[in-house]
Amino acid sequence: MTFALILFAGMYVCLLALPDYRYITALVTACIFVVTGILPVSKVFFAVDWNIILMLSGIMIVVELFIESNMSMRMAEKLLKTVPNVKWAVVALSLFAGVVSAFVDNVATVLMVAPIGLEVCRKLDTNPVPVIISIAVSSNLQGAATLVGDTTSILLGAAANMSFNDFFVFLGKPSICLPTEVGALMTIPILLYIFRKNSDPVHQEVTTVVEDHVPSVLMIGVVLSLIFASQFPDKPSITNGLICMTFAVIGCIYESVRQKSTAFLVEIFKEKFDYQTLLLLAGLFIVIAGITEAGVIDAIAETFVKVGGNSLFGMYTLIVFASVVISAFVDNIPYVATMLPVVSGIASSMGVEPYLLYFGLLIGATLGGNLTPVGASANITGIGILQKEGYEVSTKDFMRIGVPFTLAAVLSGYIVNWIFWS
Repeated sequence: MTFALILFAGMYVCLLALPDYRYITALVTACIFVVTGILPVSKVFFAVDWNIILMLSGIMIVVELFIESNMSMRMAEKLLKTVPNVKWAVVALSLFAGVVSAFVDNVATVLMVAPIGLEVCRKLDTNPVPVIISIAVSSNLQGAATLVGDTTSILLGAAANMSFNDFFVFLGKPSICLPTEVGALMTIPILLYIFRKNSDPVHQEVTTVVEDHVPSVLMIGVVLSLIFASQFPDKPSITNGLICMTFAVIGCIYESVRQKSTAFLVEIFKEKFDYQTLLLLAGLFIVIAGITEAGVIDAIAETFVKVGGNSLFGMYTLIVFASVVISAFVDNIPYVATMLPVVSGIASSMGVEPYLLYFGLLIGATLGGNLTPVGASANITGIGILQKEGYEVSTKDFMRIGVPFTLAAVLSGYIVNWIFWS
């Protein structure tokens, strides 16, 4: 277990220090885990979340068709026409991303909203790096608001036997949605302060014409299909990925017929398809499976039991803020999956209902990913989009937004959840 922990720590140091080589770092570390036998070869294929990989791949294609239709540029113009200045444009984009991510996977949300953010920045001739980072952290934040917003929410729903509506009101009390949304509202002053110098007025007319609306229909179809599929709890785990790939294939066929050529599609796959982000995520999935196999995550979970003591407030505080720190470096999906039964056992031993601790776990684990650029798939995706556009994103650039954003959201969510469920 010690060697696995050293490998894991070394990988994250390299991920933070060498942002241009993140996918190589993750893949090399994954290979070491397999070659050394920490993760058996037979488990490598199943360690990768193919649902996310397929979903990412499909959404990338649909989004590229969406961009080429000029719809994202028209949406950017409409947004700029309704806001007074640049900083409010950033806030509006971030809130929009948050609302979408409450119903659609966070990664898919970033892929949908980031192109609009890029268009806004091009029209205003401003640096898109902080804007796309704000969109990414906002989408990651509100994934905890509903049952379908994030994989961690789905895990919680299964553990607590919660339906879609239970995320709003549960056992006669405001549920996890309320502290999540309060946290989202508390990030607005943070964003306004961060972008306080970007107060130039916005003067924009809607001039872009969209002649082909099929890509927009495909984009809407993806969103509605993902929401519809979420209503079926026993669906195959790869369902969302297949949905996104289906719409991508339809889009490719349509575009080939419309242009009577495949040249445009070849260009997408050659020049604009983000292979690096997909490889980075695949490597991280394998590494996380490796440290899980080695018992590292279990050891972390057991530490909670030893340190928390018999105080409900102390245990709740420990779970929330330790989850923030851990999820800044560890993918929150295996962490939440491991901690849910541990939290249930803690609540049972203390003679209390587990819901306060369940919700605290989700608040800490979901929002904690915003502390670092590699703490959540949405962050990785946003940075990948920026790098694809030729922009460098340092860890400092990310944390300048991620840290105050996370602290404001976590603290407010932590307090609201305690008020209603303690």
